[in-house]
Amino acid sequence: MSTQAERAASFLALHRPGEPLLLPNPWDAGSAKILASLGFEALATTSSGHAATTGGNDGSVTREQAIAHAATIVAATELPVSADLENCFADDPDGVAETVRMALGAGLAGCSVEDYTTRPDEPIYALAHAVERVAAAAEAAHAGPVHLVLTARAENHLRGREDLADTIARLRAYQEAGADVLYAPGISDAGDIRAILDAVDAPLNVLALPGVPPVAELARLGVSRVSVGSAFAFAALAGLLDAANELREQGTYSFLERAAAGSRAARAAFAR
Repeated sequence: MSTQAERAASFLALHRPGEPLLLPNPWDAGSAKILASLGFEALATTSSGHAATTGGNDGSVTREQAIAHAATIVAATELPVSADLENCFADDPDGVAETVRMALGAGLAGCSVEDYTTRPDEPIYALAHAVERVAAAAEAAHAGPVHLVLTARAENHLRGREDLADTIARLRAYQEAGADVLYAPGISDAGDIRAILDAVDAPLNVLALPGVPPVAELARLGVSRVSVGSAFAFAALAGLLDAANELREQGTYSFLERAAAGSRAARAAFAR
């Protein structure tokens, strides 16, 4: 079994511009095992996918729940795991650093910190404060023998602020503050992605969304990582919805064929 430090180093090394790491987001131990069995090289948690397993929406879980969930995903496979830790459950830099130390304690290879405040009236932290938070996260992530891979997220484009110049300024500042990977979820235009890549040196993660170029084009642009966020989790729930509606409305069972395929995949993955 590789050590946490080895998994973290391996995770960072998988970020190669032009050869994007495909980073799927499981939502429980079973989905983590299945994704690992398919040959993915690393995994990441999804805050909204996790929240859905508790019957809640994104933002409804506590820091303790998120860390415990991340530890469950870590224990499910030998792959490096990065955790979606939202805004690290704290406004102040000290609270952010404490969350990152908890992430280290959970055995993670990486984690993220957002500049989203969770306040609708002022959704994004002021730049200076956001940079302080990233710097505190980076100091905690890199202080010991495990170089926890820190992803800094600029949330403008998920929060109704279509300001590419500000996003780029934030990502540059987060890189200077010590972030290992940069991420601006909600960016979908190839030209915008290219502008970000021209402005920063750290690896860039792109979130798969409608309108985002396919992986091959993202590779040509120089993207280092592609993640799916909650998409796999909610695709699974959509399959449940289809099966349940077929049974309730039509009284037929065509979903059993898909269920059999899922059962075979689960048995194979869980036997490893």
